[in-house]
Amino acid sequence: MQQAIAILVFDIDGVIRDVGNSYRRALADTVEAFTNGHFRPSQAEIDQLKAEGLWNNDWEASQELIYRHYERRGTGRLQLDLSYEKVVDFFQRRYRGAILDDPDRWDGYITQEPLLVDAAHLLELQTSAIPWGFFSGATRGSATYVLQRRLGLHDPILIAMEDAPGKPDPTGLLQTVAQIEARFGLSNLLPVVYVGDTVADMQTVTAAKAVAGDRPWVGVGVLPPHAQSPADYAAAYTDKLHTAGAVRVVNTVRELTPPSVAELLDSHGHLG
Repeated sequence: MQQAIAILVFDIDGVIRDVGNSYRRALADTVEAFTNGHFRPSQAEIDQLKAEGLWNNDWEASQELIYRHYERRGTGRLQLDLSYEKVVDFFQRRYRGAILDDPDRWDGYITQEPLLVDAAHLLELQTSAIPWGFFSGATRGSATYVLQRRLGLHDPILIAMEDAPGKPDPTGLLQTVAQIEARFGLSNLLPVVYVGDTVADMQTVTAAKAVAGDRPWVGVGVLPPHAQSPADYAAAYTDKLHTAGAVRVVNTVRELTPPSVAELLDSHGHLG
């Protein structure tokens, strides 16, 4: 690889794969089940919760929506006998299937996720002096399933749920960058572009700037498929990403070609 111009770090859900009918479907199923069928959150209601920047973990988001449903009905959280472990188990059996720990036997929603990029596009970035890795709030099993089994990547650099605190804590992003630097022998403080689809993703970039401001940090937002229409919803979602710190918002990772990444860095004064 020629001399690198930047490091790219990708979120996975909503960026590499479409989770509108998998993670989000499992979330809605879980809330509906634990509210006895009285409340099934829409995509917009899930987005509204995630826009708070605190609910990147879909298990915790499920629990929070259950709590809020009962609070609207006059029942306080302390009055509920709600087991987080049971929420997680129900969610995972929808998402992975009945056999939780054997990817060869998964038959849940995870098997139906459309890919939003292909390995050839990622390889083009790497061979054009833009090495990359992944920082995701997904479990390592789920993330590895899509990166290796679906995309066909060999030993991708990945920091997953089990490896770092949840976003917007920047620890996982910093760890990903460090691993990329070690693998590719990078010693200078290259610009880092983090590509994500949520407010928490963009807030993670801001947090990284606060603790590691000796290098440029750039947040690029991606509109997940469910947020690309109607036009007014896409515009509102885009505004939220910009407000949270995104310097650019794209419809797909495929728009991040080597020339467009170089132009992005140049336009923000990060390309020498």
